[in-house]
Amino acid sequence: MFRQFYYLMFLTFSMFSVKAQEISGKVLSDKNEELIGATIQIKDTEIGAVTNLNGDFSIKHDLNQPITLVIRSIGFQVKELVVKPLSQNLSINLSPNDLGLDAIVITGTMTPTMVKNSPVKIEVITSKHINNYLPSAASSLIDGIKMINGVQEVVACGVCFTNNISINGLPGPYTSVLIDGSPVYGNLASVYGLNGIPSMIVDRFEVIKGPNSTLYGSEAMAGVINVITKKPEDQPALSIDIMATSHLESFGNVASAFSKDAVSGFVGFNYAIIDGFDDSNNDGFGDRINLNRYTLFSKTVFKRKNDLRFTLASKWLYEDRRNGVEDYLVDHAYKSIRGNDSIYGESINTYRGEFFGTLDLLEDQKLKLDYSLSHHNQNSYYGSDFYKANQSIGFFNLIGTRSIAKHQLTYGLTQRLQYYDDNTVATANFSADSLVSNRPDFQYIPGVFGQDEWNIYRSLTLLTGLRIDHYSRHGIIPSPRVSGKFKIGNWSTFRANFGTGFRIVNLFTEDHAFLTGQREVIIEEELNPERSINLSLNFNQVFTLGNSQGMLDIDAFYSRFTNKIIPDYSVPDKIIYANVAGHAISKGIGVNVTQEFSKGFNYTAGFNFQRVYEYENGEEVPVEFAPNFSALANINYVLTNPSLSIAYSMRLTGSMQLPEVFDIIHNGDRKAESRPTRSSPFSFHNIQITWQKNRRWTVYGGVQNIFNFKQNESPLVGFNDPNAPVGFSESFDTSYSYAPIHGRELYVGIKWNLPKKNNR
Repeated sequence: MFRQFYYLMFLTFSMFSVKAQEISGKVLSDKNEELIGATIQIKDTEIGAVTNLNGDFSIKHDLNQPITLVIRSIGFQVKELVVKPLSQNLSINLSPNDLGLDAIVITGTMTPTMVKNSPVKIEVITSKHINNYLPSAASSLIDGIKMINGVQEVVACGVCFTNNISINGLPGPYTSVLIDGSPVYGNLASVYGLNGIPSMIVDRFEVIKGPNSTLYGSEAMAGVINVITKKPEDQPALSIDIMATSHLESFGNVASAFSKDAVSGFVGFNYAIIDGFDDSNNDGFGDRINLNRYTLFSKTVFKRKNDLRFTLASKWLYEDRRNGVEDYLVDHAYKSIRGNDSIYGESINTYRGEFFGTLDLLEDQKLKLDYSLSHHNQNSYYGSDFYKANQSIGFFNLIGTRSIAKHQLTYGLTQRLQYYDDNTVATANFSADSLVSNRPDFQYIPGVFGQDEWNIYRSLTLLTGLRIDHYSRHGIIPSPRVSGKFKIGNWSTFRANFGTGFRIVNLFTEDHAFLTGQREVIIEEELNPERSINLSLNFNQVFTLGNSQGMLDIDAFYSRFTNKIIPDYSVPDKIIYANVAGHAISKGIGVNVTQEFSKGFNYTAGFNFQRVYEYENGEEVPVEFAPNFSALANINYVLTNPSLSIAYSMRLTGSMQLPEVFDIIHNGDRKAESRPTRSSPFSFHNIQITWQKNRRWTVYGGVQNIFNFKQNESPLVGFNDPNAPVGFSESFDTSYSYAPIHGRELYVGIKWNLPKKNNR
């Protein structure tokens, strides 16, 4: 009896002494936005909660000691917080991580949406990423875009080092480059103009792989790169960024932002000066380009009634680019001997102006006008050959959106005007009496498009669209697309995309191989528009591992091209252009892993395997300069005291098909055997260290091409012909350029920011 009474008293005492306790609060983003579905867990227990539609949570527990909460949300860094057992009304802010799932993008659907909600797979590289891994004063669009798996820089000339952007092994003109949603860059600018987009003006890149002609028209067969410029209100009052390299190169940015009443603006100036002569491969030509490049950029945002916007941006570019033999470059001799027929050099002067922006016509951007105007002037000599070209483009895109039940409709009218003129046969008119006159090319391309984003279920979204363009030479060209997104769970997403693409070829504006070197250009037939069909699949998995968050991304792609135009270098001294009678294929698979740890460490690793070939007369022939695989790795570690960031990056490029070229022997004859027509794999490594003191001072430095890798052979052929001046031999060719010939380089830079008064 006494024992039973004892147990009853013990249980009663226990019930009153162990009273349930509660922790409650709200989880917010760094911008104080409520985070829905964030998980809050008491560390080393199974006790936790999930935030509701208002970002609120509450946890009941029976612990009496201080408690460590672990807070997680997709797209944000994991946070640990020590609290008291009865903490109430907590306000917990999470910082965004490098997965980028909550980034707002517009490229895939023309309407603002989060990456994780977009039915189209979009990859984003922010200015933060660029500054971590690249010298900010010197980097440009070309440098930043190489941080994306499956995207390559292709150098088309071993003298002037023209380059373009290749997506999944396809040539640069297949990629549409936009600024703030407008296609500012036409065919002529795709050769030199892309180098003039400094990182200073870039807020982020949005990249879509695969045909996107439905929204963006011709030139979008391989993909779309949308450069989103910085918002004036987010910029410091004054910023200065100066950098120098061990090769005596100089780069700089100076920018200023202002805000008054309903007007805010941003003005920036960028310069690059590269001079001198280096010839480590002993071919008699400079191993790097010399240039003076100056870019002036401005952006003004006018806030009107009812939150309507009007943005007006402009960019002005001047570039003096040159390279050649030493006598052409020393003491700037090229200025007086451009076009010389015995001292070989290439001198390209580029003048470019751009205007672009957006005008909201209805609230919430339900009706807006995107516009762009650009003019590109090129005055150049390739040896003794003079090339002068002008291209002007006007683009107007009226875009409307409307929501009906579960449907998000987007529709629009496009007006595109293109003017092109040069001094080649591309704009020549041959009359019946053999008289030749100039006939500039003018194209008016009207178009209409529409798409429907249908949220069928919470986990299933279907996107369908159609674009119709009219070309005076080719008639009406339709471009349909179908995309779908299926959420397998909160952490897993599957996407599929099917579409068609087309491209109107402007040969002489896209490929300057007919000018550089001494090959003869042969156009065998009237070149018809290239067409493609594309299928791509994507699987995305977000995962947590301890106090880290990560993301696994797997892509599979297949594109089939008809009427494809591929330059044929197989006949010595000639470049032959024709539509492929059969078809061409680009297919492959890409894998990308990103992981961010709570202790300041994060990395990205990617691998891309691809096959790009043409199939004609029963024979499969690899397309030149398309590597069969590529890989990248970006690793960043941040220390808080001192504020130090150490970033390492690596790119691995696999074997690729090369042009068949023949070296010259001592008597001027060609060797019997050609150079290798397959390259060997190579890698390129960089490291950068950045030190930051408060918000004003930043010092950075690093090494590019750490292991001093260089292409074994000269990119030039026929430079040693004893029967002709250097560069003027009939065998002279600049097309054997597949890897860097510029060696290791050290750099150091300093940045200073003056914050706005309200941001101090």
